[in-house]
Amino acid sequence: MHQFKELIIWKKSRFFCTEIYSITASFPHDEKFGITNQLRRASVSIPSNIAEGSSRHSNKDFSRFLEIAIGSGYEIETQLLIASDLGFLKLENLDSLLFKLEEIIKMISKFRSNLKIQEV
Repeated sequence: MHQFKELIIWKKSRFFCTEIYSITASFPHDEKFGITNQLRRASVSIPSNIAEGSSRHSNKDFSRFLEIAIGSGYEIETQLLIASDLGFLKLENLDSLLFKLEEIIKMISKFRSNLKIQEV
């Protein structure tokens, strides 16, 4: 088992999540149950899946949760681009968020590829 609170990928994704919450607070109110909700849920999913996966007794199980976290990252990327297309995000905010998200996805992918998975 891994101590998720010590993992840099968990810390970075947690801070990224708070940034998503802050930025979506300025989205139109009628998007509260639309893209705002989707972005927030997907951003919470990344650190949550890292934490849940770290409690598993095998690296194979942990790897599956990391894969889900990566999928949530790509979901966020798509939603951010749509939010930008709709004029909800300034370009500089979009670029900053996408840069941070790409870094998180790469770090999770690297961490996942370095897990030693035993075949049964």
